[in-house]
Amino acid sequence: MHKIITILVFFVVTTVVYGQTSLEEKEIKETINTFFKGLHNGDSTVIKSTLHTSIKIQTTSINKEGKKILKTETKNQLLRAIASKKVSDIYFEKLLSYTIKVDGNLASVWTPYEFYYNGKFSHCGANSFQLFNNNGKWEIIYLVDMRRRSNCKALKK
Repeated sequence: MHKIITILVFFVVTTVVYGQTSLEEKEIKETINTFFKGLHNGDSTVIKSTLHTSIKIQTTSINKEGKKILKTETKNQLLRAIASKKVSDIYFEKLLSYTIKVDGNLASVWTPYEFYYNGKFSHCGANSFQLFNNNGKWEIIYLVDMRRRSNCKALKK
């Protein structure tokens, strides 16, 4: 009888914990998807709704000379760039997968991607998002992405 009760308690606790994790991961993924919806539609207001007030934004790449570069951008620079996008310009970032890790009010999301500009392949890489659960709302507090034009097939594995 004790074994049955122990198994039932374990099953209930596991189900509750898994359900909470699944809900958190769904909310986190929705924040990331909303960010990209704003990017694809050129809507800085939508993007802003996903960002924490003190977000840090960086991009890393390799220039034509082979030098590794790290560029930092402010929240306002990002939002202005999106808001000033021409209506005729079409940005599409195809996310290839999501890896989500959560610990309390901190989440980390890794998303390899391919980027298309006006329907043509531009570059590939990976995004690393850090999110903070700000009293029930997941907000992006740090975003860094890697951009490259070669070895993009490796992302599809």
